[in-house]
This record gives sequence, structure tokens and C-alpha cells, in this order.
Amino acid sequence: MSHTSKFVKVGAMAMIQVALISGTALGADTADANYEVKPINLPGATGTVALDYFAYDRATGKLWVPASNTGSVDVIDEKTDAASQVTGFPTGEIERRGRKITVGPTAATIGDGVVYIGNRGDGMLCVMDAKTLARGECVPVSADRIVTPDGVVYVAATREVWVTLRVKAGDSAPAKHLEIFDVSDPHHLKAKTKITLEGLAEGYAIDNERGLFYTNIEDAGRTVAIDVHSHKVVATWNPGSSDLQGLALDNARRLLFVACADHVVSLDAGHDGRITDSITTGLGLDNIDYSPDSKVLYAAASQAASLTIAEVDDQGKFHLKATVPTVKGARGVVAGKGETAYLIDPAEGCILKLTHK
Repeated sequence: MSHTSKFVKVGAMAMIQVALISGTALGADTADANYEVKPINLPGATGTVALDYFAYDRATGKLWVPASNTGSVDVIDEKTDAASQVTGFPTGEIERRGRKITVGPTAATIGDGVVYIGNRGDGMLCVMDAKTLARGECVPVSADRIVTPDGVVYVAATREVWVTLRVKAGDSAPAKHLEIFDVSDPHHLKAKTKITLEGLAEGYAIDNERGLFYTNIEDAGRTVAIDVHSHKVVATWNPGSSDLQGLALDNARRLLFVACADHVVSLDAGHDGRITDSITTGLGLDNIDYSPDSKVLYAAASQAASLTIAEVDDQGKFHLKATVPTVKGARGVVAGKGETAYLIDPAEGCILKLTHK
């Protein structure tokens, strides 16, 4: 998300059992919906944890949570909710909003039998075995060590890892590009090239079938599509907002969902990125997610302390399914199997697990 509001301390609460009442937005009827939000404590967390990008591995049923300032990566089993802690990741200081904060590993992406971890504390990109949790090699995200990894994403179509960037402090200009790594050997990271952008990249979505990588350009208020083979920008779209956050994609129907400050916009990626709909969520969006199985969008609003769950039809229209109360500061959501989803709660150093009853 935009780093003017990331890593802030917020309030929290324990388990919430929610029986939803009939919705009014978009004519939704949620009278029969019943959701449970359960906190899963992260090992060793005694206060605020600077949580950001986390990832769900469908093959193993594991949720990978880089726990930043704890210097660890936590791995949660979807069946038992038990968390395993992999320690030993370096931490370091970065400057945000005029103050220094301690961070460590903050991004994860699922690869081919491995998981790639971006560490903002030391500017490194690491490999971990998806089954044994063993940590492999780590390499600098850039040769000059000026930038640190923000988002990290595995591109299966080209067997590459793409990294969005931030600087530790000062002028953001050195971070206005993407770093690309060759991972033809999944356990070996090889610096390959970089893609220059007009501004900072924020959020991402990948269409491996068509070979397209989507990201928002934070400074320009634009969403771009990049060909993963040529590494060239092939389309630039205007989602109608200057405050852009995360992205999610319906690959089959070519619908791209763009998170803005307090709403999500649906773009038709197959027809010049035209806007098909918008849904209000409340303030404080970050990374959103989409379940292709249930055709449902998840968007967590940190300031509104709510999770918007919306079905998406073939025309790219949103239909509100539920608005679930969460906690202040809960932001960033990852869809699991079925109707399970996970949210980050940085203030309490935990993950919130949403299940449909």
C-alpha cells in the first residue's frame, strides 16, 4: 500500500461472531450470511508487527506471513491454524513519515515448490523450500543496495520473480522501476533486468495465460499492463483515482480490480481497461484479493474496520454479499480455499481468519 499510511499502530479486538443483516448497497441480501473472524497469534509477537504482503499456497495449504520486525517468517497451517516460525532474518531501519522504524521480511510469493521472501530490512530476496521451510540463498534486490523490495511476485509464464521497490529513505526516484530475477532453477535467483517506470509501482496482478503483469503507478494515478516476455508497457489505463493501492484479477473473464482509497474499481482488461463498475468499501484499503472459484472479491478497509465481500458477474458488476466488521487497522486480505480468507492485524501482531458458517 502507499507508504504514507503503512505500518501504523491501530486498535484490535478478539473473536467476532457476526450474523449479518440485509444489505442495501447494490441491492444485496445478506440475511442468511454468517461469518466468523478468528485471530491467529503470530509466534513471538508481543505488540505491533509491520505486516504487509503475505501469500497462500494452495498446494500445501499453508499461509506464509513475513513478520517483519520480529525477524521471522511465520507459516500457518490452514487445517489446524498452528503457526511455525522460521527465524534469523535480518532487520534494519527505514524512514517513513519522518521517523525511523524497524522492518525485516515483508513480502512473500509462491513459486515452483519454493517461496520467495522480500526483506526490506536488508534489501535482500531469499528462497525458502515450500515443504521443509528451509531457507536457501539470499541475493541483493539491486546491485547498488539503494532500494529495498516492496511487493514480490512469481511469474510462472517466464519463470521469473518481479519485484516492486521502495527506498530506505529520501528521494524515491531510484525505486521507480521493477527488478526482474531469473528463477529457471527455482532455488537459484539470478538478476536479469529492470523495467523503468514513470513512478513507484504499487500492487500487482499477474495473468500468466496471456503473459501480462499489472501494476499501479503511484505518482501518476495510472494502471499499466506489462508484457512479461518483452518487458514493455503495452497498455496504460485511468481507474479514476489518484490514490491507488492493490490489484486483483479474474483471469478467465479478464476483469482487473483496482483498490482506491475507499472503493474498488472493476476494469475490463480485454477491452482497453474500460471501467465496468465501482463498489464503496470505506477508507483504508490496501491489498485486495479475488477468489476465482467463488467469483468473490475481498477488500479490507482499515479505517472503516470492515471487510467487503462482493460477488462479480460476467459484466464486471459488483453485487455486495456481506460487510463483515473486523478491527481498526486490519488491512490486506488473501483468499484461501472455499470461502476462507485471511487479513492482517498489525497492531495485535496476528492474522484474522474469516470463515463462512
